[in-house]
Amino acid sequence: MPATSRHDAVFAAVDLGATSGRVITGRAGPGTLLLTEAHRFPNTPVRLPDGLRWDVLALYQGVLDGLRAAGRQGPVTSIGIDTWAVDYGLLDADGALLGLPFHYRDGRNGAAAARVLARCGAQELYAVSGLQHLAFNTVFQLAAHRSTAQWRAARKLLLMPDLLVHWLTGSMGAEITNASTTGLFDARSGTWSDALINRLGLERSLFPPLREPGDPAGTLLPHVAQFTGLPSRTPVTTVASHDTASAVAAVPASEPGFAYVSCGTWSLAGLELDAPVLSDRSRAANFTNERGVDGTVRYLRNIMGMWLLEECRRAWDQEGTAPSLAELLDDAARARPFTAILDPDDAAFLAPGDMPARIDAFLVRTGQTPPDSPGGYVRCVLESLALAHRRTLRQAAELAGRDLTRIHLVGGGSRNELLCQWTADATGLPVTAGPAEATALGNILLQARAHGLVGDLADMRRLVARTQDLRHYSPRADQRDWDRAAARLEGR
Repeated sequence: MPATSRHDAVFAAVDLGATSGRVITGRAGPGTLLLTEAHRFPNTPVRLPDGLRWDVLALYQGVLDGLRAAGRQGPVTSIGIDTWAVDYGLLDADGALLGLPFHYRDGRNGAAAARVLARCGAQELYAVSGLQHLAFNTVFQLAAHRSTAQWRAARKLLLMPDLLVHWLTGSMGAEITNASTTGLFDARSGTWSDALINRLGLERSLFPPLREPGDPAGTLLPHVAQFTGLPSRTPVTTVASHDTASAVAAVPASEPGFAYVSCGTWSLAGLELDAPVLSDRSRAANFTNERGVDGTVRYLRNIMGMWLLEECRRAWDQEGTAPSLAELLDDAARARPFTAILDPDDAAFLAPGDMPARIDAFLVRTGQTPPDSPGGYVRCVLESLALAHRRTLRQAAELAGRDLTRIHLVGGGSRNELLCQWTADATGLPVTAGPAEATALGNILLQARAHGLVGDLADMRRLVARTQDLRHYSPRADQRDWDRAAARLEGR
């Protein structure tokens, strides 16, 4: 891709999360990395008679509105799209979408996962894909989908960011960082696993060609250009379309022993490696090997992150008793430490619903007393997340043979000072918090690199460190208190 003028390049990052979407414009170059939010819109799932679905048509309209708003700010050099992982749309022979995509929190996947494992054992799956066992992995969702008329009509499968790219450009592909989360990707070779696809009786033609971050994905279709006001020659550039992969690309790390926590609805905690860890011990510990930028491996575990707090706040709001977030955090800071500890990854917390009641049920079941105030619930959630970060990163370091020197906590959770400080206290490691907009930054930096405006991954990270607001936390509590809390949880 030809180099672009350093003075007029503006990149549009479409960044879709589990609860909202944004279109953000950015400028990137030597000493410059600036973001401006052009448009924000809700991401509200819909529950249909057959299950929980994503309203992808509303999301696409939000993307179009956002691109039109971005164009009003000035010429757009390129567009990149990132979203969450694992979910997909099925297209028929005419390229039409066969129903709204299922939401990964839908309850259909548990029985399907058991059927897949009966046909292709957990050891075989892990030896090829290196993927953490989660009931909503794409490979299990496909098994749940196969008995439907939609499946029988399907001719192509596009993961969520690839579906949106297709609607903008007409081209079909599978970006590699997101493809690596399906359970049908070979972690060693970096290709679709024909062996697993055949073993599970899937049609190889469903899966489109793979794309790397930086690859061109096409230009805007005429009707898209007309609606957005952008020139039809505007390119869509492949970025790290799994939002966590874009976020990790923007981790402002310089030291080799860094760990990261990309903290939003989920906490993705792990290490950046040169090769996957596919041992039986790694599988037993339920670690995942997902593709990162430039052939790196994101060796991590999914932890149920700020979802717990978001769902508590939603329940309190429905009751009309919701304090502000600032009030909740102040109350949590004053609450008694370690009164109650939970396991964020307990299956009871996955689906939407009354989260305070579910926390109460978990605590009663484990012989603990539920909190008596919203601040107590928040303290319970944040201390439990800090302990989960500690447990996960220590396991990752042991399994990968690494020594850790620092944790980089990025994403929306980096704004939560209690979580950052308690993660430092629990782990005994310094924490660098920020950038909060790591995903959008990674998206824009990868576009800028494709256009010749920034250098390699290390150069991108140095630019983030020089230009973004970062905060630093040193361990300050007696770690024996955290050791005792961890022992309580592990002993249950």
